[in-house]
Amino acid sequence: MSDTTVFDNASLRGKVAVVTGASRGIGLAICEQLCDMGAQVVQLDILLAPEPAEANGMLAMRCDVADPASVLAVAEVVRARFGRCDVLVNNAGITASPVALEDFSIDEWDRVLRVNLRGALLCAQALVPMMFAAQAGSIVNVASISARSPTRAGAYGASKAGMRALTQQMAIEWGPRGVRANTVSPGMIRTPLSEVHYQKEGMLESRTARIPARRIGRPEDIAGIVSFLASDAASYINGEDIVVDGGFLKASLHNLYSNNIS
Repeated sequence: MSDTTVFDNASLRGKVAVVTGASRGIGLAICEQLCDMGAQVVQLDILLAPEPAEANGMLAMRCDVADPASVLAVAEVVRARFGRCDVLVNNAGITASPVALEDFSIDEWDRVLRVNLRGALLCAQALVPMMFAAQAGSIVNVASISARSPTRAGAYGASKAGMRALTQQMAIEWGPRGVRANTVSPGMIRTPLSEVHYQKEGMLESRTARIPARRIGRPEDIAGIVSFLASDAASYINGEDIVVDGGFLKASLHNLYSNNIS
């Protein structure tokens, strides 16, 4: 008889999941998916009110992931209310304007890395002791395909490449203590923040034509794989980066030599 864990709508029942960057877009979709699968979800976002508030079956509170004091305060609330943290999803992130590297502001560079990379480490350091105590836990860091393929916002890709490396470090250091760490790298995902790009004439059609799946991704596409990695069904997956881009990166040479993309 197989002892393989089934992945279904009850796979996260009884678990506590903390998600950063959780008030909208991909982060909100992740929260909703985890909640639907039975997890007690803690939503963290710098845009939320500072006082913890129950809403839609989740606990929401403000957190500045780049501020150690803010992160530690949130971790204490999680410990006091639930006594455990089984899943951490580091989704909080910011990008930068498309500026050439020779002109890139060092303050802006530091700001992006402080939120995207340092923030992921701070949250892990604050919450992973509860995982150590249970000898079990899953960290899912949301990276980006820009970690593999440069964009015009140099600091963003560098921060996400750093997140992939940090995740591998977490995996090998903390794996023996029961904690898994993986990254999910979204491709083009249509969110409220990216919607402005699709208002430009022809942009939606042009981008869609370059994706083998022939559609722009949705936040739910990322939420699904994050939920799987958070669950015990992925118990033997550790230190991996899973690209969720509809095949976009794989199609670069094909698109280069295609006169008519359709």
